[in-house]
Amino acid sequence: MLGSADGVAFLASTDLDRSEVFFRDVLDLPILSRSPFACLFRCGASTLRVTRVDELRPQPFTVFGWTVVDLRSSVEQLGERGVGLLRYDGLDQDADGVWTTPGGDLVAWFHDSDGNVLSLTELTAT
Repeated sequence: MLGSADGVAFLASTDLDRSEVFFRDVLDLPILSRSPFACLFRCGASTLRVTRVDELRPQPFTVFGWTVVDLRSSVEQLGERGVGLLRYDGLDQDADGVWTTPGGDLVAWFHDSDGNVLSLTELTAT
């Protein structure tokens, strides 16, 4: 039924102005619309709606992520824009904070401006 429909992801934010700057200026997501209630960004063929909330308790797990072609380059660009990677106990992350999955995929995590956990994944060629 919905297999061909485009998805919309949702993130919560207590400060839409701060979120707009982060997603538009730091992550380079084109903004599609802005209202007092939400910012809507283009993410490839999908959209990301960052919705204003009064209170937010960020989850300790990934709530949104991207598949990228060159994770190392993306991580470097994030670092140049002041975004640090997260480190997790029990994961053998390299000096840059990148984890290699048992299947060879590369994964890196970081926080958005509200503390939501976001991720980048570079899939191994199959």
